[in-house]
Amino acid sequence: MSKVEAFLSLDEEQEIVNAILEAEKNTSGEIRVHIEASAKIDHFSRAQQVFHFLKMDNTKDENGVLLYVAVVDKKFVIYGDKGIDKAVPRGFWDDTKNIISKHFKEGNFKQGIVEGVLKAGKELEAHFPWNHNDTNELSDAISKG
Repeated sequence: MSKVEAFLSLDEEQEIVNAILEAEKNTSGEIRVHIEASAKIDHFSRAQQVFHFLKMDNTKDENGVLLYVAVVDKKFVIYGDKGIDKAVPRGFWDDTKNIISKHFKEGNFKQGIVEGVLKAGKELEAHFPWNHNDTNELSDAISKG
């Protein structure tokens, strides 16, 4: 079994998908989680590549958020699209990053991702509230590399 497959159980993955669904209920923002073994390049650049590969830069309001996790490297990146960067203050993701980091340091990877996704949804809600015309533009499934 690869490091990526062993990182989360199927039940844990479903809990993360449920958290994404919950987080997106009150925002037009789109949240994805991508897990792979290693970045091979700097993690921020890799998160940008994955963001583009997953077509997250094609959302109507440019409000996609990727939580990228490199399992073997023990690194993660929260990457938000241009629309988010224009609308939010500097350090916007710090609280989310701190929540994830705390859980990851304790080995609680699923809980870190779940709480990070829920926090990101809450933060997006203030800047990108959901309205009745919104559609889910991106898959909520966890992608793996």
